[in-house]
Amino acid sequence: MPVNISELTKLYYSIGEVAEMFNVSKSLIRFWESEFDLLRPHKNSKGDRRFTKQNIEQFKTIYHLVKERGFTLEGAKKELKSNKERIVKRQKTLESLHKIKGFLTELKDKV
Repeated sequence: MPVNISELTKLYYSIGEVAEMFNVSKSLIRFWESEFDLLRPHKNSKGDRRFTKQNIEQFKTIYHLVKERGFTLEGAKKELKSNKERIVKRQKTLESLHKIKGFLTELKDKV
């Protein structure tokens, strides 16, 4: 998993910070913003994108479908349209399992 949403502490994140979180280019984020209606970060008066936790979660959902599950952009759009709630729930479950795994690994290393 690229980023754990619950660990984010700031109100807004720059496009550079989001690109770093997911290890992708800024241009990919801008491209996906133009392709997916779901992804709409706030822009300040200078036009700089400011991503909230919700925006990052939306990006993470798209990232999961396209980069981790191998969907085409059109396939990801259809999947989001028909199964968004299920996808988000599955993602949160996977995130919880990764946390548990990390905790158990840390515990094992201490013993």
